[in-house]
Amino acid sequence: MITKEIVVNNVKFKVMLTDQIINQVENLKSLNVSVADAEPEDFEQISSEISATINEIATAVEPEVSGEYLDGVMQEVFKAVDDKKTEVAKQIKQKDDKISKKKSKK
Repeated sequence: MITKEIVVNNVKFKVMLTDQIINQVENLKSLNVSVADAEPEDFEQISSEISATINEIATAVEPEVSGEYLDGVMQEVFKAVDDKKTEVAKQIKQKDDKISKKKSKK
């Protein structure tokens, strides 16, 4: 679990990047793609899921996010999750490289 400080319109927020929050962000990205391809009869259900997911993610942010900051906070949370995923991928690659080097020395 990582606490990330974000600033939106000169207001500081903190978000706890738990596995659950990271998964919810990924789910939200998927829902946003789905809504673009959705049939008109599915649009309302997908929109409802998007709203519920945004609200769940917002609960991990302190202080409580008000409407005027919600969009900016969500964008920063997306960015923080993407940065975290990039960092993890980089660490995995470095470990794989070290393992490969050890194997090639034998």
